[in-house]
Amino acid sequence: MMNSQEVVSLYETVAVITDQMLTAARSANWVQLAKLEKICAGHIETIKSGEKEVAKGEMRERKIKIIQKILADDREIRNITEPWMARLSMQINNVGAKRKLANAYGAQHVR
Repeated sequence: MMNSQEVVSLYETVAVITDQMLTAARSANWVQLAKLEKICAGHIETIKSGEKEVAKGEMRERKIKIIQKILADDREIRNITEPWMARLSMQINNVGAKRKLANAYGAQHVR
């Protein structure tokens, strides 16, 4: 079981990582974003499994501010990645449709 200081410290680490994730998303560095996402998920799991004590007073306020920052970064990351994912999905579907047409009618008729 982690004490409040350890929990807040982990949340601060997650905040730093989500900030790095946002930077990666803004620069379309999807490989870095994915790496950071894995690291962040590991820290979140540690928090989930180890946070038993309820933070009080100043620690609680600090934790709330950190969580708000993490959520704001996450929202901005999704605002960047969701349109990119939609475009990628359309491209994949278009390639799949072309392949189906090529298989059905022969490659020489589909361009």
